Amino acid sequence: MNQPTAEQQSSLQGVKVIELGTLIAGPYAASLLGQFGAEVIKIESPGDGDPLRKWRKLHNGTSLWWYSQSRNKKSLTLNLKSEQGQQIVRDLVKDADIVIENFRPGTLEGWGLGWEQLSKINPNLIMVRVSGYGQDGPYHARPGFAAIAESMGGLRNLAGYPDRPPVRVGVSIGDTLASLYGVIGALLAMHHLKVNGGKGQFIDIALYEAVFGVMESLIPEYAEFGFVRERTGASFPGISPSSTYPCRSDERGEHYVIIAGNGDSIFKRLMHAIGRSDLAEDPRLARNDGRAQNNDMLDAAISAWTSQHALEHVLQVLEQAEVPSSKVYTAADIHQDPHFRARDMIQQHMLPDGQPIDLPGIVPKLSATPGQTNWVGPELGQHTAEILAGIGRSPEQIAALREQGVI
Repeated sequence: MNQPTAEQQSSLQGVKVIELGTLIAGPYAASLLGQFGAEVIKIESPGDGDPLRKWRKLHNGTSLWWYSQSRNKKSLTLNLKSEQGQQIVRDLVKDADIVIENFRPGTLEGWGLGWEQLSKINPNLIMVRVSGYGQDGPYHARPGFAAIAESMGGLRNLAGYPDRPPVRVGVSIGDTLASLYGVIGALLAMHHLKVNGGKGQFIDIALYEAVFGVMESLIPEYAEFGFVRERTGASFPGISPSSTYPCRSDERGEHYVIIAGNGDSIFKRLMHAIGRSDLAEDPRLARNDGRAQNNDMLDAAISAWTSQHALEHVLQVLEQAEVPSSKVYTAADIHQDPHFRARDMIQQHMLPDGQPIDLPGIVPKLSATPGQTNWVGPELGQHTAEILAGIGRSPEQIAALREQGVI
């Protein structure tokens, strides 16, 4: 993929973002904006900084996740509980475009940094507020993490097998969905401000609502029919055939293939490919509603074929038949896959000590103003002096703030 040239502008060049938050939902939203050219000032508490710095695998004491998620950010250490620290935030907000925060509702108001206070300083300010349950409602004051949101939003009840307890997706999908909604909201608000002549506004993102928003027909089906969708394992209820099927085992262990044969014409090609032309031409199975009624029979027919063959053979046959299919990718598979490489989705960068590190590429891909990684996640407080000098603090004032524990 083409990398941006020096002459190309970034999509969000000139946009200033203040990030007040930790871990995932708020910081990942800011990360996405930073990847497309926004100046992101991440405010961290002095001493330890964002707890994400210590999550999962560490390199010389710092999380590899931190280096990836915090790319292109500037780190400013600031004690938000101090009056001087709060004033620095107000000074930064004067010319900021977006503030992103994910504290429990009421926390920023207690520090004099809530929406009402900050919007008076900068009426054009856009504020993305991410919390477990939203800024109002009977649960708003409760603490909330993605795991809780995924449960309340309906996702956990659908994840896993019917005879076993619910399971989680292997990533914090509730946080990530909230981040994406936060970015969408910020860009919508910016369009309204700059194109429609509107004013600044805040975007209220609840983690559970971010999950609930992608639950498809869950509620309409219950409201109309009293139908409660439950866990179905690897199959896709009501959409057939689409599941995970066993292939022939070998010395490497068990192997599985994902097959999505649920389009009408795709289904016919799939059935011909596995030697079941009788099912391909069965009028009962011509449309999805008929196939859904016979889903167990179809899954059995497909499994009978896949289990006789090696995974590589199954994939080859299905690719020739133009049937969507895939092996179950591991991190190693992704890292070695030529398509990821061709699409620039594995990018090599340098850690502070010069160690090469591969990071995920940037999504989405814009033809004229693509995103890019300028630097990996910064050291704690790396940009403190630079940022404070930019809002008029002298070297002596910065030294005093450091001595007092404000930065």
